[in-house]
Amino acid sequence: MNNNKKTTFMGNVLIILFSQIVVKLLGVVYTLFTTNTQGFGNEGSGYNSAGFQIYTLLLAISSVGIPNAISKMTSAKNAVGDYKGAHKIYKSALILFSIIGVLASSILFFGSEIIADNIIKMHNAKYVLMALAPSIYFVCLSSVIRGYFVGMQNMKATSNSQILEQIFKCVFTIGIVYFMSVHTFFPNDKDLNAAMMAAGANFAATISAVLSTIYIVIFYLKRRKGIYEKINSSTVETKSVPVLKMFKSILLISIPISLGSIIAAVNRIVDTATITRGIEIAFSQMIPAHGSVGAIINPTLEQLGEEAVRLAGVLSKSDTLINLPISLNISFATVLVPSISAALARGEKKEASRFVSYSLLISLLIIMPCAVGFIALGQPIYQMLYPNVPDGYQLLQLSALSLVFIALNQTISGSLQGIGKIYVPATGLLLGCITKFILNTILIRQPSINIYGAPIGSIICQIISFSYSFTILSKTVSLSLNLKKYILKPLLCSVIMGISAYFVHKITMIITGVNIISVIFAIIVAVIIYAIMIFITNSLSKDEIEMLPMGNKLYSLVKKFNLIKE
Repeated sequence: MNNNKKTTFMGNVLIILFSQIVVKLLGVVYTLFTTNTQGFGNEGSGYNSAGFQIYTLLLAISSVGIPNAISKMTSAKNAVGDYKGAHKIYKSALILFSIIGVLASSILFFGSEIIADNIIKMHNAKYVLMALAPSIYFVCLSSVIRGYFVGMQNMKATSNSQILEQIFKCVFTIGIVYFMSVHTFFPNDKDLNAAMMAAGANFAATISAVLSTIYIVIFYLKRRKGIYEKINSSTVETKSVPVLKMFKSILLISIPISLGSIIAAVNRIVDTATITRGIEIAFSQMIPAHGSVGAIINPTLEQLGEEAVRLAGVLSKSDTLINLPISLNISFATVLVPSISAALARGEKKEASRFVSYSLLISLLIIMPCAVGFIALGQPIYQMLYPNVPDGYQLLQLSALSLVFIALNQTISGSLQGIGKIYVPATGLLLGCITKFILNTILIRQPSINIYGAPIGSIICQIISFSYSFTILSKTVSLSLNLKKYILKPLLCSVIMGISAYFVHKITMIITGVNIISVIFAIIVAVIIYAIMIFITNSLSKDEIEMLPMGNKLYSLVKKFNLIKE
């Protein structure tokens, strides 16, 4: 892999990585604000989570596969100089997904009550669904444009629009929820009030999607002249393809890619659906529930519903934190698809294999310490972030076990899509999802397990998905994965870091007595110790360090302090 290709690949990863960090940090800000706002709490989080899961499913069906599908198709065309063919794919996709977006938005809006009552068993969640419905159309439009630019190895359209959208979402969410907390519209109905606040928070997402789409359209229009100049200068002859046939080609790529996201969305709905249906059985066997003794011994249907909403909200708090490190890893999956597709279009199989191997290594080095960190500092992190509702930190610690497999599945999925094995990730996840549904149905009904059955099911689901997809990938692409380098060293570094973080927090608490200071200091120390351990154990070679953003300077620095062997 030559230096220019290394720089381009990791430069693109860095752009997406930066946008994901900003997006998720802003997401944490408004999530913490809403969760800790009077009247929102676990109940509002429950409605928000349940409604958003249905929205995510429709979004996955209508648009999630678009960026990867368009980037895969256009990058292959651009790699051989067929810029006109790439642009024709873009225009056809824009028409196709505009139609699909309108249909999906209409289904969610007009079917909100049916979905809320019959699928997730939360009547008031219909308001969240209605608030989110219009955004699907705009996400479809923006996803096509993002995919087109990613296919041209231009990550700024995706990065800038995502950051801008999240800034708007953060501001509008906080503003709307604060307004609704000050002006309580349903003071005599706590449950409905929480649902309406959740709907208000999600209406902010719709406003943000509209504004983000306007930005990305302007982004394209400013570059249209240069795009057409490139098209006109192309010497590659483009075959004339009817529009309907082009639609079919795009769908044949995007549907399989979307299948993984669709199944993942169904996987999350499984949690909510099995919680709402299993809680009554768990209650009848004296589940260690939340509320009065009377509510536990002889609950009404309303109390059962409220407890299901509360438990779904408790679970969503851990999901918020789990998604933070996962979002960092998604940058590799995003960049891998067009990079591998372009490499294969040029006949460079070894280069494609190196992209995959290196991405898997960096994914492990990023995610493994995050998982160990959540286990070591789960309780104080909850006390810091959710001071008004700190319960449920054990769910975070348990869910952390699935983190590594989720991240690897992301990277493997991007690799498989890039090499054309687009059905494999979806098949692996489907096998895991079926297992999860069975486990959830059994475990959540057990009083001694109840809500903890959901993350247990998720762990098994991700392991099954990983095992299937990795087996296919390793048979298709020649991967050189050393057990010591890829598993043992990152695990050793992470465990030492986790133990250090745990004791640093305890000692700092004794000295200061302030949890937030102790947590932040423990995290800073943990990051430093982990970085030192990575270099001491030679987890990264000279070549691998130099592939990182500013890798040459980083290598010179670690060499200066004798942290790496030649």
